[in-house]
Amino acid sequence: MATAAFTVGCGMRMIEPLLPMMAQDFGTGLGGVAPLIGGFALAYGVGQFAIGPLGDRFGKIRVVAISLAIYAGMLVGAGLAEGLSTLLLFRVLMGLAAAAIVPLFMAHIGDSVPYGQRQAVLGKFLNGMVLSQLLAGPLSGIVGEYAGWRWSFLGLGIVAVLITAFFIARLGAPLWRAPAEGGRGAGLSGFLKLLRKKAGRRLMIGTALDGLLMFGGAFPFLASLLIERFGMSAAEAGLVVASFGIGSLVYTQSAGRLLGWLGERGMVMVGGMGVAVALAIFALSPWWWAVAVAQAFVGLLFFMLHGSLQARATEALPEARGTAVAGFAMALFLGQSVGAVIFGTLIVWAGFTVSLLVASAGLVALTLWLRGVVLRPA
Repeated sequence: MATAAFTVGCGMRMIEPLLPMMAQDFGTGLGGVAPLIGGFALAYGVGQFAIGPLGDRFGKIRVVAISLAIYAGMLVGAGLAEGLSTLLLFRVLMGLAAAAIVPLFMAHIGDSVPYGQRQAVLGKFLNGMVLSQLLAGPLSGIVGEYAGWRWSFLGLGIVAVLITAFFIARLGAPLWRAPAEGGRGAGLSGFLKLLRKKAGRRLMIGTALDGLLMFGGAFPFLASLLIERFGMSAAEAGLVVASFGIGSLVYTQSAGRLLGWLGERGMVMVGGMGVAVALAIFALSPWWWAVAVAQAFVGLLFFMLHGSLQARATEALPEARGTAVAGFAMALFLGQSVGAVIFGTLIVWAGFTVSLLVASAGLVALTLWLRGVVLRPA
């Protein structure tokens, strides 16, 4: 499951270092190939409407296996695409297929693992996504430079084909005859059922604010801050940003022990307040190395907060976990999209320092609310 998540994470991030050579190949500017990023992200978000109910109705692992097969095919197709419009179509279909994989694996873990152990198992599963954050850009850039951008897609497609074959073999039956895990599921009405529950509404609001303040508000602009404030090159700034993965790996290896020491609400307090302090350091520090050290800790602290929300999402609607986790992913995606617009505008008007301090203060308020309201003892 972690290896499959790694391929999805690579599919999201691999294209960034390839954009200049793709633009040159297709005879256009960077603006002409930029939709290849947005098309994948938009399809990934919209796809959540379908994958949760499908997983609950037909079986989560079965739907993941079919989605992996489509995802692998789209990667290979993208590597062979003749024109930019064809490549964009493959990227959109790739995003739709990828939308099922991580949320339904999380829901499957929710079905299979007792709640007390769930955050630790989810942490191990997240190894794949964390490694993709660290390696997708460098690996894709190296392959693209020495073999051409098409081989970045083709190579990842071959890995995805092998993983798909493994999962189909594990099912032990043709996909159309494999037994479903759950009942008929709740269909699209499951999203409404989730929102009608007070705890479900609060969890979705908290998740959206999590995405707004961190995924959309603070994290995407750190590299730009490093370049503007400290005169770093893009490569140097990228290395500092990538240190997020160091703390993330610490979390994936120690989530169970941390949960035992701190408890779920303690994880949220330490994680949320710790990230808030790190954002204040980003805003005010005159030393680049202090920003780099804080960024390395952010990976651990962020997942202490975010992992607790993920675990709660797997329990928000036990009779339709696929739908609940898909709702969690949609809320996160919505918050990220809105946050990028809000904080991008705030940076233009008031600068990085004000923007990051606003995000830090917002995160303090969110952490206190999550601990007191959303993460009451289950």
